[in-house]
Amino acid sequence: MVAKFELTDASVVVIIGTGAGGGTLANELAQKGVKVVALEAGGRYLPEDYLNDEWDSFGQLAWLDARSTSGDWRVAKDFSGLPAWIVKAVGGTTTHWAGASLRFQDHEWKALTNYGPVQGANLLDWPIDGAEMAPWYDKAEEKMGVTRTGDRPGLPGNNNYKVFEKGALALGYKDVHTGRMAIQSTDAGNRIACQQTGFCFQGCKWGAKWSTAYTEIPDGEATGNLEVRERAMALKIEHDASGKVTGVLYADKDGNQVVQKARIVCVAGNTIESPRLLLNSASDMFPDGLANSSGQVGRNYMRHVTGSVYGVFDKPVKMWRGTTMAGIVQDEAGHNPERGFVGGYELETLALGLPFMAAFLDPGAWGREFTTALDSYENMAGMWIVGEDMPQETNRVTLNMDVKDQFGLPTPNVHFDDHPNDVAMRNHAYERGMAMYKAVGATRVLPTPPYPSTHNLGTNRMSENPRDGVVNKWGQTHDVPNLFVSDGSQFTTGAAENPTLTIVALAIRQADHIAREMAAGTI
Repeated sequence: MVAKFELTDASVVVIIGTGAGGGTLANELAQKGVKVVALEAGGRYLPEDYLNDEWDSFGQLAWLDARSTSGDWRVAKDFSGLPAWIVKAVGGTTTHWAGASLRFQDHEWKALTNYGPVQGANLLDWPIDGAEMAPWYDKAEEKMGVTRTGDRPGLPGNNNYKVFEKGALALGYKDVHTGRMAIQSTDAGNRIACQQTGFCFQGCKWGAKWSTAYTEIPDGEATGNLEVRERAMALKIEHDASGKVTGVLYADKDGNQVVQKARIVCVAGNTIESPRLLLNSASDMFPDGLANSSGQVGRNYMRHVTGSVYGVFDKPVKMWRGTTMAGIVQDEAGHNPERGFVGGYELETLALGLPFMAAFLDPGAWGREFTTALDSYENMAGMWIVGEDMPQETNRVTLNMDVKDQFGLPTPNVHFDDHPNDVAMRNHAYERGMAMYKAVGATRVLPTPPYPSTHNLGTNRMSENPRDGVVNKWGQTHDVPNLFVSDGSQFTTGAAENPTLTIVALAIRQADHIAREMAAGTI
């Protein structure tokens, strides 16, 4: 029985967003008997609805609301209206993600302590560490079915991986395999094994890849404690005279603006929309935005150090066949400042289809160099760089008062400047990636600029001291006890790893905390 709660029911927990954080949190609370209303700005699509076509799928799933960009990053020049390639749908970006599920390394929880102060960076230690998170990581890996954890075998390697692995071993790398992926490698539970179709970013047609759209959300709904309202765009979080939040004003699927009352509100709208919502919820009591006494809401935006390297070979590779990102080199992920930068990076297999390759290879370029690269598509192998970028106070999400959305609200502007550490890391990664392909006979290597990011982090960061961030170790805002942040925007630093596993582990842990505090009557 699908739950239906009244707008006036002030006993519910309202969760804004149904992705890795919000979708997981919704199910975890529902399983514990907590009544939950989840507001999702997008529609609901399931595997039978996904489109195995890059452009059509992009139109179906991507968040295409108005946004603007500024700063010196290439994305502002190449994709000024699309700083992030994320999803607007039930399941959020767990529909579009590749599935890589990596734990933070111990040193990454305490970046300020381990790296020391870095000029121009706003480094801070997390108020939690690897030992505290280990049992929650265990639960997340079990929930998501992560390969190479528990007794789950790794995925097989496709041609793109075989080229990648051979090049890595030729360079002396040792930590090379098909990755820890939240993609079934065997038929187990309710999901079948990966069918190696290759459209991982377009939504898994088989349901082999973990997504809250068809795991957490229906499981939560089956308890009778979760109601998901799709095409429900949160506009403002309301509060009472004491400063406690009381509900969420949202636009429903018919365009009506209504308020859902709440006992607790959890914001999980992603790293751009979550701070935007808090800033748009400014009031006389919170003139700079809700939960923003520190001035840190929207600041410290991180997107990971990224870029790609493609190699052209004299024989076909057909990199698009098989799992998109089942391949990783982790040898460069440690902290080794002798390389000229702090933190580390991973190299991961990546295959873009021909339409996106044309858009992303060298945006805006044309001519023989570009067209001959596209002519060589069948003979290409590809990899992606993902590394720890430096949080900077000036890298931030702000309200663009000159551009209004369909509801008349200011839209987000995403400002990002590369830190010198980011540039040094990216250049090192380009050099190593090109060397890998050259070591196995590439006739040409093509380093490409960063794409619109799917790893958007920071902007509501976790901090021990309220002046340094927005939320405490539970994701609970320092200023408002019954307001939580439940997505990647709570990240204090970015680490080198794909963030989804950590978002899910934090959401499971947060649900445990919220349910316990509700039972105790403290929130």
